[in-house]
Amino acid sequence: MTSYRVDYDTNTYDLCSIMKHLSVLVPKGLVIADTIIGTYNLFEMANNYHRKSGQSANGLYKIELIGIDTAPHQFNKFLSVTPDKSINQIEYTDLIVIPGLVGNMREQIALNVQLIDWMKQQRIEHNAEIASLCRGAFLLAETGLMQGKHCATHWLTHDIFREMYPKVKLIPEKVISDDNGIYSSGGAYSFLSLLLYLIEKYYGRETAIWCSKVAEVDFDRVDQNQFVIFNGQKDHTDNEIKSAQDYIETHYHEKISVEALAESALTSSRNFIRRFKKATHNTPIEYIQRVRVEAAKKKLETSTMNIHEVMYASGYQDDKAFRTIFKRYAGLTPLEYRNRYNREMAYM
Repeated sequence: MTSYRVDYDTNTYDLCSIMKHLSVLVPKGLVIADTIIGTYNLFEMANNYHRKSGQSANGLYKIELIGIDTAPHQFNKFLSVTPDKSINQIEYTDLIVIPGLVGNMREQIALNVQLIDWMKQQRIEHNAEIASLCRGAFLLAETGLMQGKHCATHWLTHDIFREMYPKVKLIPEKVISDDNGIYSSGGAYSFLSLLLYLIEKYYGRETAIWCSKVAEVDFDRVDQNQFVIFNGQKDHTDNEIKSAQDYIETHYHEKISVEALAESALTSSRNFIRRFKKATHNTPIEYIQRVRVEAAKKKLETSTMNIHEVMYASGYQDDKAFRTIFKRYAGLTPLEYRNRYNREMAYM
């Protein structure tokens, strides 16, 4: 990555030390302000530890808030953020962090076309690295830089993301994606995991662990499956497939045949599977598994049933298959999930 000389107000190093530049974007529209504040604070924490440990100034980042302009941005009734500089004042930068967005993603993109163009320019002309937090992935994907690359984002927006960016390799289960200098994170506060990952990469593991301990943030978490609440994608117009979805969600505890579902839809199994995947982004078998796992999760969260009782009530007869499929979609074993999310059972 490129570096340039900046003044840094510290007695530890000489002025004009060589530092890297971090651009924390302040987009227009609706933004999760915590992702701006958290990025600034964690990198500043890393800078402070780096200086106090007597390491070279070359590893430090000058952190600036960058907007389309420098006008204050009111994000909610409690918080206003004022960019340090506009994109026109930044010739080049080493790392760009896109905060999380909320609201209608297409509207957020329309408000920030200039930021999108600037990010693309920085990547192409100066090889800047870019990290998106949560739904900031939509601004990143809009640059076109993500085609053929892996990307993580909030699990609530996976369907709309696939629809808008079919050439991006969405990895729904992951908290962190690193694809050749372009990074992304899963939903909500999992952005902290990506920031610690970047701090480890740029400052070293010792600094990242120190920041993790001081900020009391879990370190090395890479999976977001345990937080996903599966709601079948029904924003489509294939009524026969909707009927099949409704049947699965009502009869998940029974034996369900894809052939019988296809017959009810008056089509061949092959055509039914193709239509089902097009409408729901899951094969029928995947959909059945995810509905059953979601049912099992709710039972583990709210009941005193043992693991085998939950397994049978969720439509499974084989212990090994149940545990394997549950961990695939929930990220934890059934016992781990119950101990983490069923407070009553955890204290028994």
